[in-house]
Amino acid sequence: MFNYKYRYYFALLLSVYTYLNTEFCDLYEHFNIVIDWYFALITITLISFIILEVNRFLESRIRKISTLKIKKVKFTIVFFLVSGLAATIITTSIVLFMGMYVHNYSFNENLIPLKLNLTYAWLVNLLYHLINTVIFYFKEYKISQHQAETLLKLNAQAELQIVKNQINPHFLFNNLNVLSTLVLQNNDEANKFIEEFSKVYRYILSNQEKELVELKTELYFIRPYIFLLEKRFGKGLMVEIDVNEINHHKYIIPAALQMLIENAIKHNVINKQKPLKIKISIMKDNNIVVTNNLQLRQSSEQSSHIGLKNIIKRYQLVAEEKVIVKEAMDFFSVTIPLINVAKKDYEYNYN
Repeated sequence: MFNYKYRYYFALLLSVYTYLNTEFCDLYEHFNIVIDWYFALITITLISFIILEVNRFLESRIRKISTLKIKKVKFTIVFFLVSGLAATIITTSIVLFMGMYVHNYSFNENLIPLKLNLTYAWLVNLLYHLINTVIFYFKEYKISQHQAETLLKLNAQAELQIVKNQINPHFLFNNLNVLSTLVLQNNDEANKFIEEFSKVYRYILSNQEKELVELKTELYFIRPYIFLLEKRFGKGLMVEIDVNEINHHKYIIPAALQMLIENAIKHNVINKQKPLKIKISIMKDNNIVVTNNLQLRQSSEQSSHIGLKNIIKRYQLVAEEKVIVKEAMDFFSVTIPLINVAKKDYEYNYN
């Protein structure tokens, strides 16, 4: 308020408004005050302007003195009391000067005008402080709100980075186990495995910082990943992909399909007699669903579901979209949204 660029217009309007009200209520006649209208207006205006400027001066000085020593509420009270004392001294000086030196009134004749003007000065000072306090706390609220939004955004970004970082060790650990088995069995197959493994891992490294990738990119690199799994499980694992090209331009989070396949493998029995069947397909609502038959492992160890939790959390952070998980007697499915976005930096170099 005290540094507001239109503060002088406000003080002038307040002075004129107050004077008109005194005339409307016949205040001067009621208290037998003999004064020309322009002197009355000048007195009111001087009080309004000088109190405003004194408050502006005091605010900066008190803030410097009270830095890190007085809390906001105490500062508001101290500022108001000091400015009230200053308003009293200023108003008394103006009224006595106008009455005793301009109009040659005695001190007793100046008592009623002094009381009236002091009442006005205190009310004006209170009004200024109320407006100033409202503006001050509103600004503080806006700053706090902005800081809170910034903090939430930073927390979300940090949380997103944490769940992204879970992909690499999880994927690496699983596939090194597969590689170690193949090395013992067949060197030629191991070389092929390493080649396909490098493609998939390069894809993960290239896209781990991205929030989304095109579905066609994800599908392109899911095929060598399926090759890795087939070499490990043979006819015990069957993966079917049924995704039309119409949806290839839509986006999903990187490595989502890989993690869902891993999730199915981790929790189900895989053998030639009872193969694990995993199907990746498009639903009627154009979302993508990964479904597998249920033949759960008998394990006493409590699963952390790190892969599935990773996907759910990343969709919440990136797109505020829900991942739908369904479990029935004979199947388990996870539906993940396909997102329509403008192409930015999501393209991947296949070479």
